[in-house]
Amino acid sequence: MTNHGETAGSSENGTPSLEPSAYDHHGADHQVTLRTPAELADALPYLLGYRPEDSIVLVALHDKDGRGRFGGRARLGIPPGADDWASVARQLAHGLVTGSERRGAKPEQMVAYLCQEPAEGESGRQVMERLRPLAQKLRVECGQLDVPVIEALCISDGRFWSYCCANQACCPLDGLPMGLPGTSVLAAAATYAGLQVRGTLRELRARLLPWETAAALEQEVALDAANMALVPRILDDASRTEVGKETLELAGRIICRLTEVPPASGPFTSDLRDDELVGHDEAATLILGLQDRATRDRAAEWMEGDDAVPALRLWRTLARRCVGPYREHAAAPLTLAGWVAWSTGDELEAREALAMALGADPDYLFARLLHQACNEGLDPESIRRCLRAERHDRGRAGAARAERTEWGEPEVSFEGDFEADTAGAVPSAGVAPTDRSTPAGGLASAIGSAPESRPTSEAGPVSAPGAAPAPASASGGSSRLRRRVRPTGARSRPRPARTDGRGSGASIPRPRAPLADDGIEGRP
Repeated sequence: MTNHGETAGSSENGTPSLEPSAYDHHGADHQVTLRTPAELADALPYLLGYRPEDSIVLVALHDKDGRGRFGGRARLGIPPGADDWASVARQLAHGLVTGSERRGAKPEQMVAYLCQEPAEGESGRQVMERLRPLAQKLRVECGQLDVPVIEALCISDGRFWSYCCANQACCPLDGLPMGLPGTSVLAAAATYAGLQVRGTLRELRARLLPWETAAALEQEVALDAANMALVPRILDDASRTEVGKETLELAGRIICRLTEVPPASGPFTSDLRDDELVGHDEAATLILGLQDRATRDRAAEWMEGDDAVPALRLWRTLARRCVGPYREHAAAPLTLAGWVAWSTGDELEAREALAMALGADPDYLFARLLHQACNEGLDPESIRRCLRAERHDRGRAGAARAERTEWGEPEVSFEGDFEADTAGAVPSAGVAPTDRSTPAGGLASAIGSAPESRPTSEAGPVSAPGAAPAPASASGGSSRLRRRVRPTGARSRPRPARTDGRGSGASIPRPRAPLADDGIEGRP
């Protein structure tokens, strides 16, 4: 699972969800046999697609023709307090076993990993000994579900230890050094199969975290100005459509701008270049405009083809601009980034971005529904079809309106239907129809009876609605103005407000504890 650590990252604890094995889609041509603890330790980054930090990982094994095959896997952060280890072990084991059963096959065996770097003055062996009770709790919990743990490994300080092997000839007390990255048979097979290890989750989240540079203050000033100018217009039904149109036209122009400038080599360099291509005022206008859920849902249509990559770059850029008291506003661009990543096949970034959106706003329904769908292994094509159908319906409505106008009939106002003032400026997007129907509604139908999951933080579970609202309310109708409490002594100026389409009125969001650097694969 994942979430919005520091405001965008993965949560420490939560309901673990099942992920398919990294090799599930590559067939028998890429089979690799693992026989030793060293080979299992080396396999972990390739099973997850990244190098886990401070993590408990369970990997399911399924028997096929007398040979074990990797199945789903689940990850949780290691709780700092040992008192929480029993509940986390129970949660992780139960989540992976029941998730595998929902997919049609209960695991026959498990492999467990504990990954944690030593604290100051601590050795890798001391980490291994300190975590030994946690490994034992994992073995007990899996055993109670009739799924034995055949190997439990601790990886720390560049070495690994086996909790299951007492033979010092093969598993000495001081552990064994990990192999150099990329030098094993498995690494060669993964490269041949097109699989990549993408560093750590910390590095992935860095692309989505708000700025903490000197430029953040300038961006905050621009957000204050946009907040004062746009929120009253969004709350006014007479001008809301026009704001949506302006927002999407601006987004379309920037997407075209990014298309003309290919991403640079390396994520960090590429993100710096994208930041330079989007001005503070432009970013502020888009961030505030996307708080209208109808507008955001129309922006979700940039999900495939030539639009997808530059759109993802734009949503990442906007997430980084949600600075200071505007961090909660990141839920919208993070959700869009997660959706486009999932739509284009990058489930790892999708889970992280969607969970980070829930860290910014745990009640953000569109992110929660998408996160559940991604975690449940649904095909994003069903959601893409929903979005295409809405776009097609709008086209038909626009054509009918043009025909009525041509024959002199009174023109009927279809709220939000528009044509871009500049041809090609807005690639296949518009603003919302009057009924505010949204992809979230279609998504709710596509998800069906997907189980409810709850995001959590370091301080414990964060409350979430007990049941998903009806599709009509998935993106809301009228707007609600939400205000934040400014810290005592903050400089005096209007508080940032956002509209989120969840009914009229105002509310003060509850304080949220900062979330941890690591997280849970697939948290809602």
